[in-house]
Amino acid sequence: MSVLLRGVLIYGEGEPTDVLVGDGTILEIGVDLDPATASEVIDAGGQILLPGFVDLHTHLREPGREDTETIETGSSAAALGGYTAVFAMANTSPVADSVVITDHVWRRGQEVGLVDVHPVGAVTAGLEGKQLAEMATMAAGVGKVKMFSDDGHCVYDPLIMRRALEYSSSLGVLIAQHAEEPRLTVGAVAHEGPTAARLGLAGWPRAAEESIVARDALLARDAGARVHICHASTAGTVELVKWARSQGISITAEVTPHHLLLDDSRLETYDAINKVNPPLREASDVAALRKGLAEGIIDCVATDHAPHAEQDKCCEFAAARPGMLGLETALSIIVQTMVQPGLLDWRGVARVMSERPAAIVGLDDQGRPIEVGEPANLTLVDPSAEWTVHGPDLASVAHNTPYESMTLPARVTTTLLRGRITAHDGNVRLRSSEE
Repeated sequence: MSVLLRGVLIYGEGEPTDVLVGDGTILEIGVDLDPATASEVIDAGGQILLPGFVDLHTHLREPGREDTETIETGSSAAALGGYTAVFAMANTSPVADSVVITDHVWRRGQEVGLVDVHPVGAVTAGLEGKQLAEMATMAAGVGKVKMFSDDGHCVYDPLIMRRALEYSSSLGVLIAQHAEEPRLTVGAVAHEGPTAARLGLAGWPRAAEESIVARDALLARDAGARVHICHASTAGTVELVKWARSQGISITAEVTPHHLLLDDSRLETYDAINKVNPPLREASDVAALRKGLAEGIIDCVATDHAPHAEQDKCCEFAAARPGMLGLETALSIIVQTMVQPGLLDWRGVARVMSERPAAIVGLDDQGRPIEVGEPANLTLVDPSAEWTVHGPDLASVAHNTPYESMTLPARVTTTLLRGRITAHDGNVRLRSSEE
């Protein structure tokens, strides 16, 4: 099957041109290409063509919580959001701390075929922080685990983290840290600041995150290893990552769309839809995160897509599970927070949503330049579109979006995985039995 994209703006630049894809690659780029050469033609009408997005931080809940998300529904949400690769976190039930689970996640993602689902292996057995998981076995499995994380839990023991970093260096894999000193967050449910104090919510200090970022930067330095910081949320984390880089430490960091848009003023309603880990911070942190992403201190955007059942959110704030949906809304949030204010252009969007995340984990076929001969993992965006978010209309099983009833700018119209259309005009295209 071949597809002709007519009248696209590659990276939002230059004049409209045509892009012909087939056999998994970009075959030809030029003006007025012959539509007869394609089995399907999409008239893009000046829409923006970007490399397919890569999400380093997704919770797909399978196995164990298929009542909130499955690999198929999460893959559908990802494809509709412009993603061609996602990394599924290890806090499933059972935990992805063995090759049996990570290989299952990989195989199931391949069966669905909407995005490349890369399993993230647990750093420690059972996410308990006491004993390293079988990292080498998972890395050598069918799923070829490239990244390990206890996300949802911090690898709080410095000796365990040091051993994990040393081991990861020899395996050529990445350790991604959920930076949270647990002794500083006992009972915490919201950012420690005036809003939480006024509302009577137990506070979560910035130092809980920043102390682990600083510690792990030093451990990575001494181990000669790489460390990746999940969901950076404070201005101090931005400064610490900047400092660590200046010391030659191999450290990368991600930021979520919700930490770029929302702040703790949202907590006034006590609506647990706004409860997330790490918590929504103050407006000054939001500004620092945007600036850090624009300057390349924060490397990339990762959704931390976290579906939850209604009963886990529709309860008192302290008892609610933390997390928000993010795959289908990510591009729009980045446009609103980064493109419209002039902090990023469309090449910058490609950098933070595709190129850098692919490079961080060493994906050879994702985040590639839009050139002839490159893999046809592509995302088509209508920058003039507006749409209103409604949880039940999203592809996920769960509906816990903090953007309910918000009107957002821009929307992904088409996603192609190795030249095959996986989503188009709001509809998912599952792979046919003949393929």
